[in-house]
Amino acid sequence: MPELPEVEALKDFLTDNLVGHEIVRVLPVAISVLKTYDPPLTAVEGREVVAVHRHGKFLDLETEGGPHFVTHLARAGWLHWKDQLPSGMPRPGKGPLALRAALETGAGFDLTEAGTQKRLAVYVVADPQEVPGIARLGPDPLADDFDEARLAALLTGERRQIKGALRDQSLIAGVGNAYSDEILHAARMSPFKPTSTLTPEETGRLYEALRATLTEAVERSRGVAAGRLKAEKKSGLRVHGRTGEPCPVCGDTIREVSFSDSSLQYCPTCQTGGKPLADRRLSRLLK
Repeated sequence: MPELPEVEALKDFLTDNLVGHEIVRVLPVAISVLKTYDPPLTAVEGREVVAVHRHGKFLDLETEGGPHFVTHLARAGWLHWKDQLPSGMPRPGKGPLALRAALETGAGFDLTEAGTQKRLAVYVVADPQEVPGIARLGPDPLADDFDEARLAALLTGERRQIKGALRDQSLIAGVGNAYSDEILHAARMSPFKPTSTLTPEETGRLYEALRATLTEAVERSRGVAAGRLKAEKKSGLRVHGRTGEPCPVCGDTIREVSFSDSSLQYCPTCQTGGKPLADRRLSRLLK
């Protein structure tokens, strides 16, 4: 799933390539992608893109005098930029293409989604706050006013594991499964640690890891073409998706905990005092 750093990089890329250009045609290929109907999708046609914004993991294309075209790429979605779009109308079918947007120059982008779970979403709204997922977002962790005191205040009163707190978009916007693993590894903290047990020193460590991990990922992604951002993300991850590999900090073997629809990775030496965490799915299989 694209998270804050990749969506920020897409925002920068689209700012360079979309702003100042007119959207002449928007073609929905998978109707499931459309989450709003008033104003209609065609309301962005014939309008110039004047700005591109990011709200957590949402991309927001603002048009001159008109609505905002907002998309969330979900788990398996992506944006593919094309300097020259294919001629002819795209055909609905079983392929990954969900929507195509064309500019007056002949360039444009495709929104695609792999797999069978169709969660990629497109909204056309007068105000981005009309999108429920944006309206409920917590603060952006890279905002200038997001300091250690802000993080401490957000975590005060929370009664859950820190991994889940970091992924809660209503608490902190933009962090998902991959970067929460990376942040907790950098903070030397167990993903199962209860937020209620965090000391001021641990909260400070978590804040530094949160800001540094996301800032470094954004810098790595900046200037990378849209089509290469997925590979760039994977190359920069230290623990997420690297089960069985050596930890780049201590050399211990990176372990995994699997859930029904996701998994997390961590280093026992760096994060859990050398103790492996119970893999619930594996435990059920062994019974």
